[in-house]
Amino acid sequence: MKPTTPLLPLGALAAGFGLLSGAALAQTAPASATAPAAAASAPTTLAPIPVRAKAETDKDTVRATTTRIGKGQQELRDIPQSVTVVTERLIDDRNLDTLKDALRNTAGISFQAAEGQEEDIRLRGFALQSTGDIFLDGMRDPGFYERDSFNWDRLEVIRGSASMIFGRGSTGGAVNQVNKQPFLFDQNELSMTFGNGDFARAIVDMNKKTGDNAAVRINAMLNVADNDGKKIDKMGVAPSFRWGIGTQDEFALNLVHLEYKNGINFGYPWLNSAISSAFQPGNYYGAESDYMAGGTSHGTLTHTHRFDNRDELRTVLRVGRYERDQRASTVRFCQPNANTGAPNAACPASPLVTADNIGGSTVLTRGANSKIQDMEGVYLQSDYSGSFRAWGLQHQVLAGADLALEDFTRYAAVNPTGMAGKPTTTIGSPGAVGWVDESLRFVRQSQAFDAKAAGVYAQDMLQITPAWKLLAGLRWDRFSGDYRTYATTANTNTGVAIGDQTAQRGRTDSLLSKRFGLFYQPTETQSYHFSYGTSFNTSGDTYSFDPRGANTPPESSRNIELGGSLDWAGGRFTTRFALFHATKYNERNDDVDTVDETNYILSGQRHAAGIELDFAGRITPEWELFAAYSWIPDAEVDKGARNGTTLVQGETVGQRPAMTPVHSGTVWTTYRLTPRWRVGGGINARGGVKPLLTNFHAPKFVTADLMAEYDAGPAVFKLNVINLADKLYADQLYRGHWVPGQERTVQLTTTVKF
Repeated sequence: MKPTTPLLPLGALAAGFGLLSGAALAQTAPASATAPAAAASAPTTLAPIPVRAKAETDKDTVRATTTRIGKGQQELRDIPQSVTVVTERLIDDRNLDTLKDALRNTAGISFQAAEGQEEDIRLRGFALQSTGDIFLDGMRDPGFYERDSFNWDRLEVIRGSASMIFGRGSTGGAVNQVNKQPFLFDQNELSMTFGNGDFARAIVDMNKKTGDNAAVRINAMLNVADNDGKKIDKMGVAPSFRWGIGTQDEFALNLVHLEYKNGINFGYPWLNSAISSAFQPGNYYGAESDYMAGGTSHGTLTHTHRFDNRDELRTVLRVGRYERDQRASTVRFCQPNANTGAPNAACPASPLVTADNIGGSTVLTRGANSKIQDMEGVYLQSDYSGSFRAWGLQHQVLAGADLALEDFTRYAAVNPTGMAGKPTTTIGSPGAVGWVDESLRFVRQSQAFDAKAAGVYAQDMLQITPAWKLLAGLRWDRFSGDYRTYATTANTNTGVAIGDQTAQRGRTDSLLSKRFGLFYQPTETQSYHFSYGTSFNTSGDTYSFDPRGANTPPESSRNIELGGSLDWAGGRFTTRFALFHATKYNERNDDVDTVDETNYILSGQRHAAGIELDFAGRITPEWELFAAYSWIPDAEVDKGARNGTTLVQGETVGQRPAMTPVHSGTVWTTYRLTPRWRVGGGINARGGVKPLLTNFHAPKFVTADLMAEYDAGPAVFKLNVINLADKLYADQLYRGHWVPGQERTVQLTTTVKF
C-alpha cells in the first residue's frame, strides 16, 4: 500500500469544493504513548475470570476500533452501518468544547439554527432531535441543553436507520456521548486554555486507584469568555466511582452536574435570499440582557455481570433533570410595513433594505424569543451480550429491554403591561447594546407532556463460515404521551383564568423495527457489509401534540447500505466506506382534498443517497490523519399530498430537501517533527444548502485550522488557530436568520500531569 493512498479524502474534498490540496508537513517519530492504554488493560490480570484486554479510551490516537453505540462493547468491524468516532485525541487537538463543535468535525452534518438554539442536527439530510437521537453511554439523553465535552472519552456517530437499537427516532442516525470512567492507576491532569475574546477554560481530570479493583475519578470544568457579547459562563463537575473492575460483578456510579448562563446569538437576517458581507465575523447584535441559562444534573448507576463463559449482562439506571431558560433577540432589518408600504414607526422612512443600500447605518430590530423548559426523566435498561454454539453455527447475541418515564414542562414568558421592547441598533454598532429587565416577565406554565416508553429487542449474528456472518434483529416499542396546555393570560370574554387547562391530547403507538446485515470478513484486516434497517418517528417526539398529530400514526424510514473497512500500515490505519440509500416513505402530509380530516396523511416520501468515507490512524509512527467525507448527489422530495405539491413542512415535490449539502467533510492531520514538537492542520468544508421553507441560500465554505504543540516535559503547550482566514460563513440556518460560524480564534493551552 502506497503511503499516499490515505490522502484520498483531501482529493475528494478538493474536487467537491474547488480546492487545491497542499503538501503534507514533514516530521519525525513521536515518543510512544502507550502507557495509559497498557495500564487500563492491566487490571484484567487481577480478575478472577478472563476479560478481553481492550482499553476503553482512545486518548492517544484518532483511530477507534471498538464502540458501545450498538449496545454492548463491539468491534467496529462488526457494526453493519457507517460509524464515525471522534476520539479524545481529536477533541483535545482541535479544542472541541461542545457537541456541535465535535459534530462539525465529521461529515454529512448540517445544523438548523431553530428558535431555541438546541442541537437541531441534520444527518444525511434527515433531522436528529435533541429529544430522541442523542445518547449518553448508550442511553437516551433527551434534554434541551448545551452539551459540553469536558467529561467525554469520545463521541460516536452512527448513520442510517437505527430504531432496532435505540427505539423511536434515529432516521438519519444517532449520536452517542461516551463518558470517562475510572481506571486502575493514579493519574491527574490539569488543562488551561486562554484565547481572544477573553476566553478562559480550565479542565481538571483526577483519577485515583482506591483498591485492588476500585477507583474514583473526578472531571471538572470552568469556562468564561466575553466573545464580543456572546459570553460564555459555565461550569461542570462529574465525579464517578467504579468498583469490581474486571471482576465478575462490576459497578459504576457516575454523577454529572452542568450549569451555564451564556449569551445567545440569533445571528443575522437574510438579504435578497443570501447572506450579506455587510456583517462581519464575530459581530453580535443581541441585547446585553439576553441569555441562555440551563444545564443538567443526573446520576447513573451501572452493574455489569460477567458470566464464566464471558457473556455479559449490563444494567443501567439513570435519573436526571434538565433545565433551559432562554431569553433571546430575533434580529431583523427594520423595514417599512410589508402589508401597507407605510413606514414602521420604529424604523427609518426608507426603502426596503437591499444589497445596494445596506451599510453601517442600516437599522436592526430586536424581537423577543423565550424558551423556558424543565424536564425530569427516569431511564432503566438492561442489555445482554453473549455467544454460544447451536445447530452447528456460532451465535453472537444481543438482547435487552428499556423503560423511560419523562415529565416535560414548558413555560411562557408573559410581558407585563407597558413593558418596553428591546431597543434597535445598527449594523455598524455591534456588541451587547440595549437592555430590558427580563425579571419583569411573568413565567407561567403553558404546556405539559408525560411520556412513557418501553422497548424490547433481540439480535443474533451467526458465523456461517469463517468469512461470512449473518445478522438479524427485531425490536418492539411502545410510546405513550399525555399532552396538556394551560392558559397563560386571562380572557374575561370566555371566562378562562390563568392556569386553566385549555386542551388535552394523548396518543399511544406501538411499532416493530428491523435490522438485517450480511458480513464478508476474509481477513482480520478486511470487513465488508450489506445492511437493511428501519426506524420510526412518533408525533410526540418533540413532547407536544397538535390536534391532528395526536391522531396520526408514526412516520417510517428505511436505510440500505453497502460498506466496509480496511486496515493498513500494520493495523495502525483504517479506511471505512459506505454507499447508502435512505428513504422516509410515509411522511406526515396535508391533503387539500381532505383538509377537514382530524389527522395528517402519511403519503409523503423523500430520499437521500450517496457515499461516505472515513480515514483514521497513523500512516507512519509520526504522521496521523483523521478525515471524513460525505457526497450526497441524489436527494429529493419524491411524494407530497395527493395534489402532488407540498408536504406539511412546506417543501415541494421534486426539490432537494433542505439542509442537505452535496459535499461536506473534514480533514485533520498531525506530524511529530521531534520527540517534543508536533504540528497539525486541517480543514472543515460544506457545500451550499438552503434552510427549510425558504429560497434563501447559504453558499459553500471552507475553513482552515492550525496547531503547534511543544512537550516541555512537566507541561505541554499547544497553540490553536481556528478559522485562520477569518471567513464569514453561514453555519446554522433558519427561515428568518443565519448564525455565522466561529470567527478567527487564537487559543493557547497548557496541560500539566501531576
